[in-house]
Amino acid sequence: MASTNDLKNGLVLKLEGGQLWSVVEFQHVKPGKGPAFVRTKLKNVLSGKVVDKTFNAGVKVETATVDKRDMQFSYMDGDYFVFMDMETYDQLMIDRKVVGDAANFLIEGFEATVAQHEGEVLFVELPAAVELTVQETEPGVQGDRSTGGTKPAVLETGHQINVPLFITTGEKIKVDTRTSDYLGRVNS
Repeated sequence: MASTNDLKNGLVLKLEGGQLWSVVEFQHVKPGKGPAFVRTKLKNVLSGKVVDKTFNAGVKVETATVDKRDMQFSYMDGDYFVFMDMETYDQLMIDRKVVGDAANFLIEGFEATVAQHEGEVLFVELPAAVELTVQETEPGVQGDRSTGGTKPAVLETGHQINVPLFITTGEKIKVDTRTSDYLGRVNS
């Protein structure tokens, strides 16, 4: 149990029938008259739904213990991603549905943070940016460069993103894992 005064970003709360909600934002508010309260933005850990919720200041809320571990993606086994704990070398099979959009950026050897609650995998979190190789893209047409246009490119994971016209097949680029945006070339 924790008080609403102890809230911080990333804390996972157990609310409304055992659902797990992660604190995305919080703000302590002390109005001129009336009691103080805490305004929060909570994200459902399983569904990803974001809601605004207000708590009275000092109210007790139940926290959930979430075990976050850095693990390395090893290989695919059907619809399951197999991750290995780098300390214990235990392997963990995680369903594609739980991995979600992170699957677009996973290649063998990538490290990710795997969050578990009571033995159940909640989510897989990647770094904000990853470096991937462009597997296939059309050549840019001379003269198009001045417009700052983009073209589709298929990454080594099979995920398609838009890249600037000057990017060629085989180049290593940096990609934002949250938005699938091109961030820049990687100089080798």
